[in-house]
Amino acid sequence: MPHVTALTFEHHRDPLGIGEPAPRLSWTVTTDLPGWAQRGYEIELDDGTATGVIESDQSVLVAWPGSPLGSRERRAALVRAHGRDGSVSEWSDWSWAETGLLEPADWRARAAAPPPELLGPPDGPALLLRREFTARGPVARARLYLTAHGTYEAQINGRVVGDDVLAPGWSSYHHRLRYRTHDVTDLLAQGPNAIGATLADGWYRGRIGFGGGRTGVYGDRPALIAQLEITYADGGTDVIVTDGQWRCAAGPVTAASLYDGENHDARREPPGWSRAGFDDGGWLPADVLDHAPARLVAPTGPPVRRQESLSPSAVLKGPDGETILDFGQNLVGRLRIRVQGPAGHVVTLRHAEVLEDGALSLRPLRHAAAVDRYTLRGDDRPEEWEPRFTTHGFRYAQVDGWPGDLDPNAVEAVVCHTDMERAGWFDCSDPALNRLHENVVWSMRGNVVDVPTDCPQRDERLGWTGDIQVFAPTASFLYGSAGMLGSWLADLAAEHSELGTVPHYVPWVNLRYPAEPAAAWGDAAVVVPWTLHQRYGDLDLLRAQYPSMKAWVDQIAGLAGESRLWDEGFQFGDWLDPTAPPDRPFEARTEPALVATAYLAYSAGLLAETAALLGRTDDDRHYRQLAGQVRAAFEAAYVSPDGTMTSDSQSAYALALRFGLIQDAGRRAEAGRRLVELVRANGHRIGTGFVGTPIICDALTDAGAWDDAYRLLLQTECPSWLYAVTMGATTIWERWDSLLPDGSVNPGEMTSFNHYALGAVADWMHRTVAGLAPGAPGYRKLLVRPRPGGGLSRAGAAHVTPYGRAEVRWERRGGSLELRVLVPQGTTADVYLPAEPDRPVQVGPGEHVFTCAFRDPADDLT
Repeated sequence: MPHVTALTFEHHRDPLGIGEPAPRLSWTVTTDLPGWAQRGYEIELDDGTATGVIESDQSVLVAWPGSPLGSRERRAALVRAHGRDGSVSEWSDWSWAETGLLEPADWRARAAAPPPELLGPPDGPALLLRREFTARGPVARARLYLTAHGTYEAQINGRVVGDDVLAPGWSSYHHRLRYRTHDVTDLLAQGPNAIGATLADGWYRGRIGFGGGRTGVYGDRPALIAQLEITYADGGTDVIVTDGQWRCAAGPVTAASLYDGENHDARREPPGWSRAGFDDGGWLPADVLDHAPARLVAPTGPPVRRQESLSPSAVLKGPDGETILDFGQNLVGRLRIRVQGPAGHVVTLRHAEVLEDGALSLRPLRHAAAVDRYTLRGDDRPEEWEPRFTTHGFRYAQVDGWPGDLDPNAVEAVVCHTDMERAGWFDCSDPALNRLHENVVWSMRGNVVDVPTDCPQRDERLGWTGDIQVFAPTASFLYGSAGMLGSWLADLAAEHSELGTVPHYVPWVNLRYPAEPAAAWGDAAVVVPWTLHQRYGDLDLLRAQYPSMKAWVDQIAGLAGESRLWDEGFQFGDWLDPTAPPDRPFEARTEPALVATAYLAYSAGLLAETAALLGRTDDDRHYRQLAGQVRAAFEAAYVSPDGTMTSDSQSAYALALRFGLIQDAGRRAEAGRRLVELVRANGHRIGTGFVGTPIICDALTDAGAWDDAYRLLLQTECPSWLYAVTMGATTIWERWDSLLPDGSVNPGEMTSFNHYALGAVADWMHRTVAGLAPGAPGYRKLLVRPRPGGGLSRAGAAHVTPYGRAEVRWERRGGSLELRVLVPQGTTADVYLPAEPDRPVQVGPGEHVFTCAFRDPADDLT
């Protein structure tokens, strides 16, 4: 019998406080019945709504069947599936969702701000806010709607509310401020209660950015916005809001900086300050400020949370006798310590990604101090402390001032990142490739701390558009990313609308670069929504982003003019070409105008396909014509009659081939051959930067040279993906040689050891090495096309698609290859065996096993 499981609402992991009044439903079906397929479904809601049998094979993002939800409304749903064979599943379990505050008028809370006399400089002390209130009867339900201008941790009656980290995260505060909904029913008691919060500057007022950064980007007054709604057992209600009854004082956090770290003096914490009955007579009244309720939005993705903790793998001594803990993994988070000692004693924690000459290498941090300090209260029992308003990127931590002998078990690293659900896995017979893939996973974990950033450790941590543009396919395979990236894209569209172009990073902060268009970076406006549609099948996301997608292409088409060549203005180009000098990362072998024009053609083509999907016939026709004109202009300007290109570089050929920019078949074949020649002439070492690296293996595969792609992937000499692995890397580096062969750090100012962009090759590993790819949006059809090679004896990948778990695994046995494919219910698969690469076998749901003859050319090299 079929079983309906995993009934979900939109892309939410947290169904409390959603912002969609008509949330779409998705479910998966499991069954042992061979050849089972859904013919229809029924949905029932707990308000009595019943659809009856709807004839449809859809089970992903199905339209909400009932009346729209209002604010604060909780609705449950269940589903039953009908099979083409006449079978009917049992009803699923009830799944529920509850809306937050959907209308600006729902907000009665104002913003409670510490008075100016308590404010220090930006990144100064975190301040305490509190208010007491009375629950006048037994509490049936209580919801706390909460956000801040700054970052906060809230408490009710001495207990922390929720498990968010760095709440409410970072959005484009001038346009969108996310709030969270918390069920605090169990935290309240009949009678006196107290609510409090610790409020830090965070992204709102604190320092952001490189080159010294900026402070006060969004405002000069941090503030808390809280609305506690209580429903009593007798049906009565009370609402407690941030208003003039809140009081404020300094607390134990004497400095809190996202970059520099946190100072905590435990002697300064007022005992019981967030409990009822505390004497706050010496506290100052909080100021009451206006805010813009129309900007408050419910989140579409999960918050940052603590994910796991790691114990030190080794205790090292530095050159001056300093104690250094090695956690064995470059990670993002902070340390949690358990320490006992005299009052006023200070323990200092310093963080770094790598060691140089046995000491912490701090130069790559630039203007980020990455130092936390804890001043002991002096209890007669161990004190436990973890910073709350900062994170660091580190593998190594230097501990100074520890009282007595340091027990390594008294320090642990707490890993923090957006609480995305793991969705994809890869493994093969080569341990170095497995380590490379694990490095990609850890780099994504470290660089999705609410927004998709470039790096998590130095004075930057910005949402660079170019990085996520190339990494989005990998990101959406490894983790459920639709909610998180959908929120980031909403910020991108808002910034785009205000600035008139897509800025280099989102949220936008006016630093060294002006807000001006740049190819491959600004194209994130088109490429990322398209990628998410391919991976999740969400047309509504395309619909929401379409104005921004269109505005970007229109702007660049205008810059290109009648020539259809984007050959003027600033460009990053093929950033970090391995031949670029350490201090001039933009100097690449590929012409910036070639890169820019290629991306215009690519984005115009994707926009045309988007227009077709959305039923915008005129736009479809217009942008298809534009894409064709740009392709023709590109070929005329940059491709010679013999197929060679004006930039005789690997990235140039990879762009031309992967973006379909050479129309003549003969010239396209010659370009492919030239690409292979360049790769071989370079000794199968990397010759590409940010633009070429994500597509070089695909371009070689398209040219029939997948053996060369494998040799490129498996190369260990610098520059290569595996060079970093041989040097002990546990994340992806920003530069191919961030660490030089002698163990010294690259002398360039811009040197990060956790930067996921060059890890975009993992997408090729998933699709080509293992052979698992979407063949239709949302994996409604799987494309199973493994290209075994490189001497690997086995490889496999698994991915939790919107329809359920898909899996592809192959193993070589003598002169044959066995391929196992798991196809989830509701989908089909086109399976291409290596022995017959042009003849797909179409299969339906279930597990399938294929065997074919196979010989790996790499065997001849061994």
